[in-house]
Amino acid sequence: MPKSPVRVELGHTGEHMQHSDASDRTPAAGFRRRVFYIPGYDPIHPRRYRELYRKEGSDQSRISGYQLDLKPKTVKGPYGWHVTGQIGGALVETDVEVLVWADIVKTSMERGIAGTYLQLLRTAWVYIGSGALFRLMRLRKGPMIAALYPIVFLLVQLALACVCGWGLGMLGSQLHPLLGWIAGLATVWALLRTFRRWDNKVFAYYLMHDYAYSAQFGGGNPPELEARMAQFRAAIRASVTEDFDEVLVVGHSSGAHLAVSILSDLLREGLPEGATELGLLSLGQVVPMVSFLPEARRLRADLAYLSVQDRVAWVDVTAPGDGCAFALCDPVAVSGVAPEGKRWPLVVSAAFTQSLSPERWAELRWRFFRLHFQYLCAFDRPRDYDYFQITAGPLTLRARYANRVASKSRIETALSGYRSVE
Repeated sequence: MPKSPVRVELGHTGEHMQHSDASDRTPAAGFRRRVFYIPGYDPIHPRRYRELYRKEGSDQSRISGYQLDLKPKTVKGPYGWHVTGQIGGALVETDVEVLVWADIVKTSMERGIAGTYLQLLRTAWVYIGSGALFRLMRLRKGPMIAALYPIVFLLVQLALACVCGWGLGMLGSQLHPLLGWIAGLATVWALLRTFRRWDNKVFAYYLMHDYAYSAQFGGGNPPELEARMAQFRAAIRASVTEDFDEVLVVGHSSGAHLAVSILSDLLREGLPEGATELGLLSLGQVVPMVSFLPEARRLRADLAYLSVQDRVAWVDVTAPGDGCAFALCDPVAVSGVAPEGKRWPLVVSAAFTQSLSPERWAELRWRFFRLHFQYLCAFDRPRDYDYFQITAGPLTLRARYANRVASKSRIETALSGYRSVE
């Protein structure tokens, strides 16, 4: 059976009270953790996350003076790895599992060129017609630039293709009108196909599919995603009855709002007596991109529910240097569903400009997509955020941040125009 967890109540001031004598437990006696990592909208095979953890964990352990060792997974699950950490004199065994939905992402990206431009029109209408776009602009400029980028880039590509097609069409029409039409249309299509092949460098199609997937039901989850989330919930539920000191769910980017709904459903079902300590670490979240939409009633209800319970410790980490995230925006508060007695999430900053050396920051500053993954990487001037100590260290998420106050620069203004809940 799982060991008795340390239970800590943490308010807005960072004051806390311990509710269990389990705090007398000695970390050096050994610590076991289960981590469930939920990626964002990512079609890449999950081995990418293992290799990222291996490389960046090695760098961070060298910088911070501890030891990490990766081995094949030791528990059931489709994909994962085992980490042995020796941190602060404690031996920690962590099993990491990636909750895979890359197959759903790949399927959603199987759109032709014409289908993608149709997505562009529908998605733009959802955000502009609902007024969500203009409210989101009042939160952070970075993610809105990222949202507008694929629209502008795809329209520029279409314009260039049309101009070139018109020019060649005019030349061909001097020989025969039909030849002009054929030459013009063939040029447009050839250029659009070329632009699409180059998308692994500019990510315009990828980002368009990402925003379109969230917007296709006006903020509601597609049926195939709800079914996969139910599978994720079952896997997490099974783990809380096993012999772990902590079960930690990590949601990155759009995986953060999936984690919120999955854990809310898990708590509503009811946890077994003596269930393991649960934690939620949301990284680089883009929750407002969904919660501000009119049909996101399920997500807004889950945000409100998770913000007042005390069974799951929820820490939200973002950084103003990440232009793809809603940095320091309290996802519950800005969505306009913060209930009385709200205690979560604890909003803190990874402070890229301080936790990265000037040289490293200068190297990464304009690599926007790389910075969106910095939360999973090493910092050469680490402060109180260290992904590898959180996932492979001897403290639960709740205990690690028990005395941490929320960032003073967090944004809590309720800006969503839709606040109805399911």
